[in-house]
Amino acid sequence: MATDNLLSLKDDMIAFIAGHGMRRMPAYVSEDVPSILFEEETPDSWKDFVEHAKATDAAFITMSEVILEKADLAILLEQIREQNFPDDTVPDLDDAEYLVRHVGKTGYLQLGFAHQGVMFLFETATEWYDNFQNLMETVAELGGIVVDDTDDD
Repeated sequence: MATDNLLSLKDDMIAFIAGHGMRRMPAYVSEDVPSILFEEETPDSWKDFVEHAKATDAAFITMSEVILEKADLAILLEQIREQNFPDDTVPDLDDAEYLVRHVGKTGYLQLGFAHQGVMFLFETATEWYDNFQNLMETVAELGGIVVDDTDDD
């Protein structure tokens, strides 16, 4: 997705879903639910996804969004600083600080519908949101590393 804010896409999705006489339920479908990810072939693939949901007589479509919150970014920056203390010239820190310009923007959208015990999902994200997620995963992985600096005398 070439845009840095998916808000207008979300608005288009809401109107399109309503135009098909379908209901939306605010919900995120997590990775632990059996699911099939719809492959995005064109920028308007989400419309095909909604039409597939309609064709299966889905009772509703789930919809989830992620807006970058200032608090989430602050936590990420703090964790990067703590893990790299006293070195303040860490590339991850520069990448995280760059994200400040995206606070308040919608970076991720997920649509879903259930059919025969499986959730069918459509997901799209901005490049900055993918970078944010990668940084969060890196910080989480590094936070799990235990350094044993005791002497074995």
